[in-house]
Amino acid sequence: MANILVVDDELGIRDLLSEILNDEGHNVELAENAAQAREARLKGAPDLVLLDIWMPDTDGVSLLKEWSAAGLLTMPVIMMSGHATIDTAVEATRIGALAFLEKPITLQKLLKSVEQGLARKPKSLGITTGVGVGNLSRTAHVSAPPYSSNAVHTHVLQNSHPNAVGGSDNVPWSNLQSFDLNQPLRDARDAFEKAYFEYHLVQEGGSMTRVAEKTGLERTHLYRKLKQLGVDLSKGKRTIG
Repeated sequence: MANILVVDDELGIRDLLSEILNDEGHNVELAENAAQAREARLKGAPDLVLLDIWMPDTDGVSLLKEWSAAGLLTMPVIMMSGHATIDTAVEATRIGALAFLEKPITLQKLLKSVEQGLARKPKSLGITTGVGVGNLSRTAHVSAPPYSSNAVHTHVLQNSHPNAVGGSDNVPWSNLQSFDLNQPLRDARDAFEKAYFEYHLVQEGGSMTRVAEKTGLERTHLYRKLKQLGVDLSKGKRTIG
């Protein structure tokens, strides 16, 4: 259990993040602007901060700079934004942000980033986030799932391919999986996540409980995610337990 501060000016996002993190067993404090975030930080350092970049009073990057200059950046901070540029993400990482999540934030990436943030010791905070600044333009907001030695390998295609994920349902899992980079980012991301979960469903014999444990998701959230991605739960011997 951890104490997590969520700073976002949008009520819906604050409520959603609070619900998800509470379900994961964390204590969540909410702030709708930088002033409330400052007050919460002065009460005591949270274990983790989820900080929106664009806010009406003081933007998240400026608040991050303020905390860093005052020696208050002693906790992992994960930046969030739906409109930030790569330059903004690079600057936030340079100041000391642990990671950058692009809105809309998928449940898998949120929970994985929170897990990584809570596992990171204060002395390790900064640019060493596992994603080099030089590669930030491609992977800054991606938290890669922990693959085992027998995980599905990926082959990135520059052009459309009949066996790209979402194109053919007859590609054996033992074959190399392909992803089409010519489609919009959200579609490519969903295609990968669908392939990821379908792989683990096959590996775990369709057990939702074991897949939830394997992927680090709470079972109810996992079920919602699979429905959102259009994963066919009726295929094979897939069970709820």
